[in-house]
Amino acid sequence: MATASEGAPEDLLPLALSRPHDAIAAAEKLLATDPPPDTASFARQATGIARRQLGDIPAALRELRTAVRLARASGQREREVDVLATLGATLGRAGRGKEGLATLDLAVKASRGALAGKVLLRRADVLIIMGRYDEALEDLRGAVTRLRRAGDVAWEARSHNYRGFTHLAKGATRPAEADFAVAEKLYATAGQEFELAETWLNRGLVAFARGDLPAALAYFDDAGRRFSTLGVFWPDLAIDRCGTLLAAGLTTEALAVADEAVVRMEQDGGQQTKRPELLFAAAKAALSAGDLATAQDRADQARRLFSTQQRDWWMSRATMVLFEARYRAGERSAQLLKQVTRLAEHMDELGAVEASAAHLLAGRLALAQDRSAAAGEELERAARFRRGAPPLTRGGAWLGQALRCEAKGDVRGMLAACRRGLDALDEHRQMMGATELRARASTHGTELARLAQVDALRQGDTKRLLAWSERWRATALAVPSVRPPDDKSTIADLAALRDVVRRLDGAEEDPQLNRERRRLEDAIRARAIQAPGADPRSTKSFDLDEITAALGSTTLVELVEVDEVLHAIVVANGRIKRHLLGPIRDAELEVERARFRLRQLARARPSAGPPLDVIGARLAAVLLGDAATDLMDGPVVIVPPGRLQALPWTLLPPLVRRPVSVAPSAATWLRAHRLAPPRRQRVTLAFGPGLKSGGAEVQKLAGSYPSATLLGDGQATAERVLRALDGAWLAHLAAHGTFRSDSPMFSSLKLDDGPLTVYDFERLRRAPHRLVLSSCESGVAKPVGADELLGLTSSLVPLGAAGILASVVPVNDAVAVPFMLALHANLQSGQSLAEAFAGARERMDDDPVSVATASSFVALGA
Repeated sequence: MATASEGAPEDLLPLALSRPHDAIAAAEKLLATDPPPDTASFARQATGIARRQLGDIPAALRELRTAVRLARASGQREREVDVLATLGATLGRAGRGKEGLATLDLAVKASRGALAGKVLLRRADVLIIMGRYDEALEDLRGAVTRLRRAGDVAWEARSHNYRGFTHLAKGATRPAEADFAVAEKLYATAGQEFELAETWLNRGLVAFARGDLPAALAYFDDAGRRFSTLGVFWPDLAIDRCGTLLAAGLTTEALAVADEAVVRMEQDGGQQTKRPELLFAAAKAALSAGDLATAQDRADQARRLFSTQQRDWWMSRATMVLFEARYRAGERSAQLLKQVTRLAEHMDELGAVEASAAHLLAGRLALAQDRSAAAGEELERAARFRRGAPPLTRGGAWLGQALRCEAKGDVRGMLAACRRGLDALDEHRQMMGATELRARASTHGTELARLAQVDALRQGDTKRLLAWSERWRATALAVPSVRPPDDKSTIADLAALRDVVRRLDGAEEDPQLNRERRRLEDAIRARAIQAPGADPRSTKSFDLDEITAALGSTTLVELVEVDEVLHAIVVANGRIKRHLLGPIRDAELEVERARFRLRQLARARPSAGPPLDVIGARLAAVLLGDAATDLMDGPVVIVPPGRLQALPWTLLPPLVRRPVSVAPSAATWLRAHRLAPPRRQRVTLAFGPGLKSGGAEVQKLAGSYPSATLLGDGQATAERVLRALDGAWLAHLAAHGTFRSDSPMFSSLKLDDGPLTVYDFERLRRAPHRLVLSSCESGVAKPVGADELLGLTSSLVPLGAAGILASVVPVNDAVAVPFMLALHANLQSGQSLAEAFAGARERMDDDPVSVATASSFVALGA
């Protein structure tokens, strides 16, 4: 690489932006030759720019002030103006906007032609930091014209990049994308590597603004790799990634990204304008995570710093987070209403993206104080973004409209707004390819669905309550996750993860292996959540007649939770009836007691707690109540809320001797009920290592299925098992199961070469038509979003599994053997999975351990 001592000293300036470390080294080499003032001013200016890029603002300011003195000493007016403009821009980034603009105003007056374009760009940079976007656009238009006319490729690229960012801040994605595309081409032509990486970050912002979160995350990861290669920590990347993760519902990850960036900036220093921006991002993440004290603290710190830096646009956004945290903490004061109303008006003036949310919050506060006129006005303003905005923004605007209509008593308008809002949020979710993102994104529609449910309860309309409950329940399971075919990187990482986990079995405290495990899990998950969404699908309306016809002699019991109160809706023999059950918390406590007792019995401790019939009676009281009297004599389908999914339903006395199926929604059950089995009756039997029974049930079952694929004793590897499972008519897996509540997509079954995770299951083209998982906790899933579930079995539902038998607690391996043999004997006689399950329970001994083992399983699907 040629240095400035070997070429022109002005070459140091683009090098400082592209490769800051190289620029500093070259500048030091040049300064060592004791150059004349004009040459030395280039070296000092380049060092100042490079230090600014690397985050060392105090050192950057010292170098630039020295560069100004040297340029002035050289007698070259243009040289002095250029350095003065760099100094003004750096002052702006240091949070000293007023001083920076004053310096830049002097530089603008003293410049002409291409130099004027460069100075206007720098002034625009400071105006952007301060949130004065219209003034910034005016400066950037002038900069683009002057620099294109002068043929200065690098600086013209910067002007387009800054203008694109400014358009984006004003919500204009199309002109922003056009400017970023031009900037990318020009940066590549000019060899500006750092700024080229920045365009990838900005393209991610365009994707985010349009609601395409997977694409945004992919762009951010690419930008991160480019910055890392250049040895640069860029706070904007953490800020933007945090915002995108929040929109995707990944609050824990967003908070971790923001916190890590704040700590790093405190350790390494950096642009002072970025510190409050990071605190603002951390405050939003804490708010979404429900950590209200942390949210208020960080928002207040950010607000104070923005105020000191005279950044009104940013200060209003931080204040909004502070007010929202106070509201969520329970404050409903007249003072808060006044403050939020004033802030919403100010955000309108500033064109801040959170203006709609501010009006929505003001409307909520006014409703809480019975100020209907004020509430109507604020909610009407919140509803302005119902059209033309990204789906997530439209969903929030329709919520404002729904609340406004409800306050006016306009039930028809409220329900229409709820419908349109949920449609917009469906569009938002369908842009996600990953099951996890779709599931978590459903949180955004919870309040819209609740408004409609509350009205249905108020009107005593049970059919409409069921329809609205189904409208927003388990819809993430309607379609499989989207994954590129033969994703070799993911397949390789999953194989590496299996190897690491297998080695960790004998070395749980090995820090190196644990680090590698975390690295691989992060890589697999990051790749999964970047999968693009499928084409938008229209949401089919709930048809009770269709469900009733499919049920026949089967009874449907759908449990619906509204405002922490549980209701049972029973559909039987063409009739529909609702029963009030009571607080859902009571049901959750009984479920936990039952699960705890079953775990005791799995360890053969029958005398350690109450009898199972007592536990079952308690469960029936809180989960069925009077609804038990409406059950017909035939099979029962239970649709519980996500919070009650890991429940031993067959312990309930009214269900003990019945065929019982459990489904995440009535629509999911109907899809499973209609699934035709594969023409070829291919059977797969497999068992993993470490079972106390030694896989005895599988080896005995092999005699009943002579043509089955049998895998075990070292042959049950992930790839072999997946190939055997794909499209099978019937599959039986006996293996130790692990449910990961911290990361449910890494819940797994233990095979010979390591864990088979949810991500592995999602690689199937088609799930087995029927699957028996004789594995501990294989039926447990984590409730997320609005009654969505993440776990082993939930991944198989959209892939075409008609029925799955899985356990909700650990089971006794030895006792499970006769139970499973009885189950398969029933299946071979032509019974459904639920019927075979009921018959197998009947054939078990009456001792508590046998009863507990059978009761620990649930039949999922149809």
